[in-house]
Amino acid sequence: MHPVPGGRRDPGPATTDMPALDLDAGGLPPRSRGVIGLLEENCTVCMLCARECPDWCIYIDSHKEEVVVPGAARARQRNVLDRFAIDFSLCMYCGICVEVCPYDALFWSPEYAYPETGIAALTHERDRLREWMWTVPPPPAHDPGAPAPREVQAASPGPGAAGQAADHGASYRALYRGGRPGASGS
Repeated sequence: MHPVPGGRRDPGPATTDMPALDLDAGGLPPRSRGVIGLLEENCTVCMLCARECPDWCIYIDSHKEEVVVPGAARARQRNVLDRFAIDFSLCMYCGICVEVCPYDALFWSPEYAYPETGIAALTHERDRLREWMWTVPPPPAHDPGAPAPREVQAASPGPGAAGQAADHGASYRALYRGGRPGASGS
C-alpha cells in the first residue's frame, strides 16, 4: 500500500522528555482523600454508611447475639459484624460514609496508590480495611484559644469571686463523675 497524501503519519517512537510524576503522598493537600479505613471495634452495624452511600458500594453482613446481663430481666441483643467490605471500583470517594458514621468507625487515609491486577481485588474486606487504619493521620490538636465545650460552660460557675479563671478541666471531670463543678476531690 502507498501512503495516502495528506493522511496521518506515524510520529515514530514515543519520547521520554516528559518529567516524571511525583506520586509522593506528602505533596498532597492535607484534606486529600485516599482510601477508607475501618476501625472495627467502633462499628455497631447500624448500617447508616451502607444506606447513605450513593453508589451502594458498602457491603455489611451481621448477626444478632444475646448478651446475658446479670440482674437484668431479660437478655440483651447486640449486632456482631460478620462482613464489612467496600468496593473501590464503584466508590466515588464522596465521603458520605465517613461523615454519617456516628461511632467514628470509618476514616480517610491519605493513601491513594493501591493498584490491583483485577477488578475483584478492589473490593476490600474488613481485614484489608483495618490495615488502612495504620495510615490514618492523627486528628488535629484542639485550638487552645477555642472556647470550652458547651457542657463544660453549663457546668462551670465561670470566674470565681476572686477573679480567677475557672478550671475547665476540673469542671469537665466533675461533670462526668457525677459531682458538681468546683467540689473538692477532682
